[in-house]
Parts: sequence; structure tokens; C-alpha cells
Amino acid sequence: MGRIFEKRKHRIFARNAKLSKLFTRIGKEIAMAVKAGGPNPDANHRLKVAIQNAKGMNMPKDNIDRAIKKAAGGTEVDFTEMTYEGYAPGGVAIFVETATNNTTRTVANIRSFFNKCDGNLGNTGSLAHVFDRKAEFVVEEAALKGMDTDDFEMACIDAGAEDFHHDEEGFIILAAYTEFGPIQQKLDELGIEAKSAELKRFPLSTIPADLATARNVMKLIDLLDDDEDVNAVYHNMELSEDVEAALAEE
Repeated sequence: MGRIFEKRKHRIFARNAKLSKLFTRIGKEIAMAVKAGGPNPDANHRLKVAIQNAKGMNMPKDNIDRAIKKAAGGTEVDFTEMTYEGYAPGGVAIFVETATNNTTRTVANIRSFFNKCDGNLGNTGSLAHVFDRKAEFVVEEAALKGMDTDDFEMACIDAGAEDFHHDEEGFIILAAYTEFGPIQQKLDELGIEAKSAELKRFPLSTIPADLATARNVMKLIDLLDDDEDVNAVYHNMELSEDVEAALAEE
């Protein structure tokens, strides 16, 4: 599991949208949570986590409250969560997570992006051997409120954590996606609020890419990122320091 943290450190295996896109994404999650379990976060675990993530992204409280009220009032549209899998140039695997109110529009857009970039959209499940879904919790050090770090680590491991890491962002906890609930419950019992609590996908293997291939792959990822229905884009492209530096300068 140590390699997963190294991959996370370099931030080349998943793309995060701009702040406005992140707010849109969390707004959708709040809406889906309210429709599924009601507007009371004390009785709706999914909503509680969505609000927690919204705070971690510094989403204004007024925005959060409006999103809850809008969904509770029945004025919010229904969103469907869909995933799409395919390959970019160079054999790089691409996994796309979406939340949409129009699946016909979304799949047409996703397919067109792959076609424009000489990629291939595959069947659902075609990348099951490439990505592993994990629960990831990020906890800031201040959230421990004086609790001993070793005690915190052992509590997380007892709750199902597979790995525990301390870096400049705080504490990063990884576990099988099935352990999301137990770890969240343990954090609640300890009175610790995570900065973020999400299900993410990590590559089990990587594909080295030269600069030309990396450019083509990033073009596809950027097109996907810019689509309003796309929540997250994961890939298994591996970049050398030289290629990563060259991309950063462009």
C-alpha cells in the first residue's frame, strides 16, 4: 500500500476540477443524499459526509444550506450516477465517474471526447483489473484535539484501515471501499471530523508515457474534466519527472 501514497503524492492519477466544478459536484452529492435519506444529517449518514466534504472544500455554509433546502423542497432535478471506462492513446486506462440528469447527453459527450482524442470507450467492467476502489479519509492534525497519534492510528486500523500515513496534509487513511462505513463510524465515536471522506480509484498497474503520449492523454482528460456531468477522472499514466516538468511548463 505504500506505493499508493507515493502515487497520491505526485497527484498524477486523478484529476480534480476547478473550485467552481468542485462546488457543483458536492452540490449534486448533497442533492442525491437528501433525496435518498432526507434533509437531516443526523439521520442521513450520506448527507452528513457530503456536508463534511463541503466544509473541507471551504464551500460557504449558505451554499450548503441552499443545496439542502432546494433538494428537500423537490425543486432539484434527479441525478443518476454513471461510470464510463476506456483507453486513451498509448493504452492508458481512463475511468470516468459522472452524475447526470441526462444520461443520453452524457454518454454522447463522453464518446465524442474519446473519439476526438483517438481513444476507445469500452464496456462497463472492462477496467476492473486496472483500478482498485478504496475508501480515503483525510484528517487534519488539529482535528485530533490532542489525541495521541499512535492511539488514533490503532483505532483506525481496528476499524478496518489498511494503511495510515502522516504527511503535510495531515493523516491519510486508506481502506477497502467496504470499510468506509465502519471507519466513518469510528471517527464519529472519537469526535473527529475528517476534512474529506471519499471513495476513490487507484491504479493497480501503470503505463509509462513519453511527452507526446502524455499530451494526447491530458487533452482527453481536460475535455472530460470540463464536462459539467463529470465528477472525477482517473487514469494509470505514469510520468517521469522530466515529462511532468515539461507538461507543467506548457
